[in-house]
Amino acid sequence: MEPFRVHVLGCGSAKPTTRHLASSQLVEIRGKLFMVDCGEGTQVQLRHTHVRFQKLGAIFISHLHGDHCFGLIGLISSFGLSGRTMPLHVYAPGELERMLHAMLELWAQGLEFEVIFHAVDTTEAKVIYEDKSLTVSTIPLEHRTACCGYLFREKPSLPHIRRDMIDFYHIPVSQILNIKNGADWVDEDGNVVANQQLVTEPDTPRAYAYCSDTRYMPQLHQMVEGVNLLYHESTYDSQYRDLADKYAHSTAAEAATVARDAHAGCLMLGHYSARYNDEDILLREAEKIFPHVILANEGLTVDVV
Repeated sequence: MEPFRVHVLGCGSAKPTTRHLASSQLVEIRGKLFMVDCGEGTQVQLRHTHVRFQKLGAIFISHLHGDHCFGLIGLISSFGLSGRTMPLHVYAPGELERMLHAMLELWAQGLEFEVIFHAVDTTEAKVIYEDKSLTVSTIPLEHRTACCGYLFREKPSLPHIRRDMIDFYHIPVSQILNIKNGADWVDEDGNVVANQQLVTEPDTPRAYAYCSDTRYMPQLHQMVEGVNLLYHESTYDSQYRDLADKYAHSTAAEAATVARDAHAGCLMLGHYSARYNDEDILLREAEKIFPHVILANEGLTVDVV
């Protein structure tokens, strides 16, 4: 299977902390590279990865709180200095467009690549990006400002060719695509080789859901049903439930409840409050509800399987 990975660049919340950087992730899927959120320090963190980040095609911003977007103009400026020519697509709530153009005019004039802005409606779940192998959809969230998550989902692939059978029946390369699309093979003597003898089952499509800042949403699990990996903010543990309600954030227990109800494969917690010197308290709380939990941390790479 082709790689589908999530690289964590930053997983802290808005309050400054020496333990974590502001929110940002790279999603590497089928040879393509996307970014979700771009807090301060993102471009520095990129240089610590082994990913060829010049291939980054699009940036998805969940909402316009600074810890999720203050690194954007710095990253764009750095791309300009590095000689980038490939267009960069930015998906974000519409209010960012005017500010982004102003920042580009002030700090990033003369770019040799185009920055293309796409306004996102955070109130509905819809496909906003699509190519031949994947889709990216919005996940409406409930925060103190317009906010959405993003769902990365592979499209179904074609079956795998059985090379041994292709060689055995001397089937020409020109017929392989037809066979992948379900055709049988008829040899020169008129003998029919059934398609199921020539192929194996295709890879099961994988999905990753990024749920940024949000209060607990009992219906959220329906929008992320069956994802292989769910990132859900867990700013607090349950003793600070009142703060979670006040500031429209979630507890680790609430994040685990979403993962359990969605039948997710794995839950990744993040967006930790700076009050925690050890996030294991969040891990333990979540594990009481959902067993497959990991803690996001700068430098962590997770395979979506």
